Amino acid sequence: MPMRHPPLPLAAAMLGAALTFLPGCESTKSSGPSPSDTQARTPSAAKSDTASWQRARVGDRVSYAFSASQGTGGTERPLTGQVAVEVVAVQQPWVWLRVSFTDDAGLPLARTRLSKELLVPVRADTTRTLDVPQQGQATAENASAAGRTWEAMRYVSDLRPADGPLRTSVYAVQPGPLYLTRGLLEANTTLSGFGATGSYQLRVLEVREGAAGATATPPVLERPLGPGAYYDRRVEVGPSPSVQRVCFAAERGFLLRAEGPVDANVPPCSDFSQAEPRPLEEVLLNLPMDVLNTEEWPPTRATATATRGTFTVEERDVPALTVQRTANEEGTQRVYSETYAADPWAPTLTGLPYEARFQTLTDSIERVVTGGKREPEGSTRLVRWGTWLPGGQK
Repeated sequence: MPMRHPPLPLAAAMLGAALTFLPGCESTKSSGPSPSDTQARTPSAAKSDTASWQRARVGDRVSYAFSASQGTGGTERPLTGQVAVEVVAVQQPWVWLRVSFTDDAGLPLARTRLSKELLVPVRADTTRTLDVPQQGQATAENASAAGRTWEAMRYVSDLRPADGPLRTSVYAVQPGPLYLTRGLLEANTTLSGFGATGSYQLRVLEVREGAAGATATPPVLERPLGPGAYYDRRVEVGPSPSVQRVCFAAERGFLLRAEGPVDANVPPCSDFSQAEPRPLEEVLLNLPMDVLNTEEWPPTRATATATRGTFTVEERDVPALTVQRTANEEGTQRVYSETYAADPWAPTLTGLPYEARFQTLTDSIERVVTGGKREPEGSTRLVRWGTWLPGGQK
């Protein structure tokens, strides 16, 4: 299956950026390794991380406090809360994670995109080499966080001279119980350039290890972030319509995304060998920033003039909102139609990857010709989704 790795709709800004140490995670310069030692230390940390995934216990947990703001024209939109990642089942080679977002009082966030828990099955064994080098200038430190002192590396990437962000992240050299997020201790992003203002800070609050021998049944993939699931879209553009499949996997702390034409002769999502790995913590922990970069759900344009109805896909009837608009473009009138899920968490969407829940269910472009007749110019439509995990629910 041909594969590519376009920007994920889950995450708008990369984790990292100018680290501002918040109370509870202080940092001091270490007398240990110098910046030149960074590359030598990275492999040992990676080995420790892999071994930790293979020793995962039910109840392993890490939580972070986050604070995000985004705005233009002097108006900023804030969002604060906590995000927790916890092992809820282990059935090697799979480790099942639950991701939840709450406000500072521990209640679900009043943001549709972050209001539900998400499931992430992660493969713990080795199927391919996974290596994503940390970006930026590295220095060694000792960092105090979650009740202990960590030997850590700080990575600073300053893109402000090119109107980019200032990014800083701090990772434990030996992740230990922080293996779920590859040892991430703190991160900070400060936006810069093109009139953008805002920042994103997070700090680790708690690291907890599960009890030895604890067991639990792997959960049904009701609300997958992506890994373990896929979805298909029919694309009708030009003379050759096709069905494109988007597959997700996660392995040893990295998210894999593959996209390509459906091949009926190949089992779904059987090849991720060419998928570019992305650190799982970047995807999980950037979701709050992504919320600030996008509209609440449903989109504003789908609420004022939308027509309520039902979108049917594989005998599932999904409550939907459809909005149409016309535009005169260089003498040609076109009609644009978009259909959204009225509730992206509706039971009829059970098993659908997070990414697809917040896209159009179907959209089309039609050209208006003589007599008012419409001729289709292109469309996309969600036609199928499911799980591909061995023994998983279909």
